This record gives sequence, structure tokens and C-alpha cells, in this order.
Amino acid sequence: MFPGVSYEEWRAKVEADLKGADFDKKLVWRTNEGFNVQPIYRAEDIAELKTTDSLPGEYPYVRGTRTDNEWLTRQQIIASSPAEANAVAKEVLTKGVNSLGFKLEDPTPEAIATLLDGIDIAAVEINIKCCVGKCVELAKNLVAYLTEKGSLESFRGSINYNVCRPAFKHGRQIPDWAVSNAKEIMEIVKPVPGLRFLAVNSAAFTNSGAYIYQELGYALAWGAQWMTSLTDAGYTADEVARRIKFNMGISSNFFMEIAKFRAGRMLWAQIVEQYKPADKASAKMHVHAKTSKFNQTIYDAYVNLLRSQTEAFSAAVAGVDSMTSVPFDTPYKTPDAFSERIARNQQLLLKEESHLDKVVDPAGGSYYVETLTLSIAQEAWKLFLSVEEEGGFFKLVDEGKVQAAINESSKKRHTDVARRKEILLGTNQYPNINEMAADKIEKKDKACQCGCAAEAEAQGTPLLRQRAASDFEALRLATEHAANRPKVFMLTIGNLAMRLARAQFSTNFFGCAGYEIIDNLGFKTVEEGVDAALAKGADVVVLCSSDDEYAELAPAAFKYLDGRAEFVVAGAPACMEDLKAAGIKDFVHVRCNVLDTLKDFNARLLK
Repeated sequence: MFPGVSYEEWRAKVEADLKGADFDKKLVWRTNEGFNVQPIYRAEDIAELKTTDSLPGEYPYVRGTRTDNEWLTRQQIIASSPAEANAVAKEVLTKGVNSLGFKLEDPTPEAIATLLDGIDIAAVEINIKCCVGKCVELAKNLVAYLTEKGSLESFRGSINYNVCRPAFKHGRQIPDWAVSNAKEIMEIVKPVPGLRFLAVNSAAFTNSGAYIYQELGYALAWGAQWMTSLTDAGYTADEVARRIKFNMGISSNFFMEIAKFRAGRMLWAQIVEQYKPADKASAKMHVHAKTSKFNQTIYDAYVNLLRSQTEAFSAAVAGVDSMTSVPFDTPYKTPDAFSERIARNQQLLLKEESHLDKVVDPAGGSYYVETLTLSIAQEAWKLFLSVEEEGGFFKLVDEGKVQAAINESSKKRHTDVARRKEILLGTNQYPNINEMAADKIEKKDKACQCGCAAEAEAQGTPLLRQRAASDFEALRLATEHAANRPKVFMLTIGNLAMRLARAQFSTNFFGCAGYEIIDNLGFKTVEEGVDAALAKGADVVVLCSSDDEYAELAPAAFKYLDGRAEFVVAGAPACMEDLKAAGIKDFVHVRCNVLDTLKDFNARLLK
């Protein structure tokens, strides 16, 4: 057997290998959630944690609310009429889907009957959304339909009663009838135990760029708001909790997302417990998870499949109740049959090939995941408490404080993308420089048909909804629409290793704007390189060499070019100030704000 190694011995060895570099700066990761992640975790890190004491299906449900991991695979049905939606739904039910999402503009009895005609309600979860102002009508007509069909007890599903949507999307106040309508729906749906309607749609936060602890903290506060509002109205904790449905997002931070769902179940159980339910099972958090739109891209769109697969994987490991995989082409068109099939198959692969539905909480006991679960729980709990102290979730939404906090995170993440601190493969790093996307963009935002957006401009603060890639995409689309696509010429000279590395860096840098890149093997003199660049019609000449050689080569190349094209030095050499004094103003390096730099070049080059 190998001898045991203490943390102190391991740490001493690592510090020796770092050769004087600071351990914390090199190996400890400071998360956006506000806590540090260590490079190693050991058994002693979780020895005192109570989260490891329970089993799946046991309170406080950190390890899952069920003793199996059979999550439901949902597809959102996109159709122009109830009849068309019904036909599409019947088709996809033969392809591995067991949960359906519908949208109804007008939830009349006829529309519901047409929508659900021929669908085995006992075998399929049904989820319907409409304008929040029509949810009472939807509830009445749905319950009437289920009564007629004798399906009151067998029905599983939800109505998306999302009273915060007008505030988050249009900047309006939460409707003054939000709670009274909720009370009316509570009475309507009493005969249907499997119908949840009190929506906590925190996926909107994920899609607006919120950090993980923000999504969870605000989701808990939103759910607690429903518990307080309706228990104050006379309903029991059990009655209210069993009507709440959490619709949560999934970001690409794999282990953190696993920990988020585990922490969420634990915290929600403890929140509901404070309302003194008669049955502990009422404290189970019912979660539908949806892969993110925030990190989806138009360029290199197939990379979206890698993002959503990772996200679906983490949600499956975390033990969600149901899941939607967003099709990869969603940012630029209405998903087609191909992209919807791939989205379905992402979950089917996790079930049929990876067998994740056969194992409950496979991350349980992991030193890393258990520690992350507690860390995220602590940060989300702090946010939850702050919301409660300030008057509750609805009050903060009406005051715009929730939106402002999430929008601040969104702006920070857009800045991180602009500076490549957050990477979007194919967009701000390693772009496909020959890809054109303008012709494939079909999608246009559609206004809600029910009129809920009326007078939105005069209201408060909506959530920002720009995807992380949107700024780079606007930049690149401007290049595509320009009369002449700028040409960037790599003037490679001198030290072989450095010129190749800097040419590659510069190719990636300028490729993010969609410019045509002209790379070269190398030149003997700067004059030869400049002449070759002008012969190719270059708009930008990038000098790629080593720091030591720039002091001589850069002024010579700049002088010989004589303003006939833009001149750029690749790197941030020690002689930069001397080069600036000689008139050279453009440098590209790892500390640049890539987006702002390319915007500046677009302003100069695009005609």
C-alpha cells in the first residue's frame, strides 16, 4: 500500500514545484459567487458536513427528492394553432419525449380540447403557458376538460402563472391582482392534485446573465413570497408548497450547477419547514431545468450543442424532475425538425447511453461537490435573507432592485467576454474566420399578442436580455454588411517561435471581427513584408516578432508603410512607450479589451 500523505506534505511539494510563485494566486480560484475554490479537497473537508448524512428521498432532499433519477424529457411545441401543436405533439411523443410544453394565445375550451385531443394525459406531463392575465381562464377551462375526461387524479403538469414576467420583460409593475388571481386559481385547481401553477421562473435570470448564487437566492425568495402571500390568505403550507414549480436555468459551469440544484433542494426544504407543513414531503422542491440561451452563439452555432450537452449533463447528475434542451439554432431562427431532434437526443443519450437515469445523486460524497454545495448554499442564503429583510421578492421587483442587480452582473459578464476573461469558443476566441452568418438569421422578436407590453416604455427596469455573444456578433455582422471586407496582413519576421505565436494570436484577435486574414511564413526585411502587404491590398498590417526585435523593426516598418494601411504591433513589448512616441498607436495583446479595440478598427475601416 502507498503511505498516506497529509495536506501539509502535499502543500509543501506543490509550493516547491511552483518555484516561489504564490500558491493562492496560482491555484486558488475566486468564483463569481463570492467564495474561493481550492485546487484539492480531501475527506477531512467534508467530515463535519451534515449534508452527507441523508439518503436520496430523505429530508432535507439535498441528495434528491426521489429514490430514482427518472427525469422527464420535455419539448416545447412551436406551432401557430392548437391543431398544429396537437399534431406536432403526437409526433414527438413517439420519439422519446414524455413532457410537453405548449403556448396558448387564447385558452378557450375549444383550444384546450383541440390541443390535448388524443394525448394520453396519464402518461405525459402537460405544461401550458399563456399571458398571465389569462391564467384564471386557462385554469377553469383546463380543469373542466380534465373533469370531462375523468383525468383529474392522473394529470401531471403545470400552468405558467408568472406574475413577474411583465416586470422582467417590459419593466412594468407586478399586477395588483397577482395574489387575488392566485387565490382564485388555488380554488379552481383543488380537484387536480398534480397541477402546479405558482411559477418561479428563475431561468429568466440565467438567460439575462445572472450568477449562479443570484439565480438560486432570488428563486428561493420568489418561492417564499408565494408561501407567505398564500398562507397569509388562509391556505396551509402543504397546499401552497405543492402548487409551486421552479423553472430554473442551467449554465455551463458544470460542477457549480450540480451543486446549485443540490443546495436549492436543501434550502427550499428548510424554508418550507418554517411554515410548518403537516407533511415533510410538501417541502420537496419540484424543478424543471432548461439549458441556457445566454451563452448561445450565432457564429459556430454547433458549439451550442457542446454547451447544452454539458448543461444537460450537470442537471441530470443533479437530479432535476424534468428538463428542456434548447435547440442549438434558437438564437437566429425558429428551431427546425433537425435541431429539435438533436436537442431531444441530447437527453436520450444521457439516459440510454450513459444510464444517468439509473443512478441517484452520483456526485454525492464527492469532496469537491459537497463543499461546493455548502458554499453556494451559504451565498444564496445571504441573498435570500437580504431580500426578506428589505420587504420580500415582489417589493424588490417593483422597485427594480432585482433587475438592477442581475443587469449589473450581465454587464460585468459582457465586459468579461469583451476582454476574453469569459470564453465563447468561435465568437471571442478561435473564430471560424471564413464563416458568414447574415443570411441564416431569420428570427425577429415578436410582441405579445395579448397587449401586456402596452405602455412598457413609461415603466421601470426590465431585465437585460442580450446574449453574451451579442456584442461580438453585431461587430461581425457589420463587417459582413460592409462594402469591402477588411484585409489583415501578418508581417511575420525575426524570431521564428515568437512570430508564429503572435501571428496566431493576431489571427484569432482580428478574426473575431470577421476580417480576412492573410498569414505568411516570414520575411527577411520589413520592407519586403510591407510591399507584399500592399500588393495584397491589406487594410491592416500586423508586425509579428519578438519583444527584443520590436525596438528596431517596428519604427522601420511604420515609417516605410507611411500611412498606406493601419499599422499594429502584436504584443506589449517593454519598448512600447518608445514606439508610441514614434507615432505607433495600435498594439494587440492579452490585456486588450478585444471588443472595444475591434470596434475602433471597424469605425476606421468599414465604408
